[in-house]
Amino acid sequence: MLTVVVDYGMGNLRSVYKALLHVGFKNVEVSSDKNLIDKADIIVFPGVGAFKDAMRNLKESRIIDSLLEGIKREKPFLGICLGLQLLFEKSYEFGEEEGLGVFKGEVKLLPRGVKIPHMGWNQVWIKKERGLFKGIKNGSYFYFVHSYRVIPEEEDIVASTTDYGEYFVSAVEKDNIWAVQFHPEKSQKLGLKILENFKEFSNG
Repeated sequence: MLTVVVDYGMGNLRSVYKALLHVGFKNVEVSSDKNLIDKADIIVFPGVGAFKDAMRNLKESRIIDSLLEGIKREKPFLGICLGLQLLFEKSYEFGEEEGLGVFKGEVKLLPRGVKIPHMGWNQVWIKKERGLFKGIKNGSYFYFVHSYRVIPEEEDIVASTTDYGEYFVSAVEKDNIWAVQFHPEKSQKLGLKILENFKEFSNG
């Protein structure tokens, strides 16, 4: 089983790579190679930074079709932080920008009155107890670094919410797609549990 951590120039991927190996993924590659992503059995899609820059990089690297085809073929897919946001239709970060459109909905700035970025540990309130959050206690803390949040149109994809000025969606789950706003690779034991659950789900 080949697991590819998609490198599109948005953030340090080393910690994600090391965390996947730590929980038992055997054959892991970090790559921007379209052909390798096409061959992947499992796709991990992390990212840190601006939505517009990420979409530009994805277009320039010509891997969007590979990502969408992988999702369509029901390959296990894990999005992390910006990798969650890019799955939606559009973002308003530095102007309106179209996303991958896997899920209906938008990406908007966190509410007024809160410190931006939302950085540090915060609680996750679980809506779906199996899958992503199997074996994880409701209200557990995970590590966040972000200024924008997703606003899905489909309520049934919401796997967890988090309170920061208002309740925002901190994880989604649908079929083969798992995606989280927090960083499991920086969330110590419980973050590794998320990755272990993904490994069990994906037979990685």
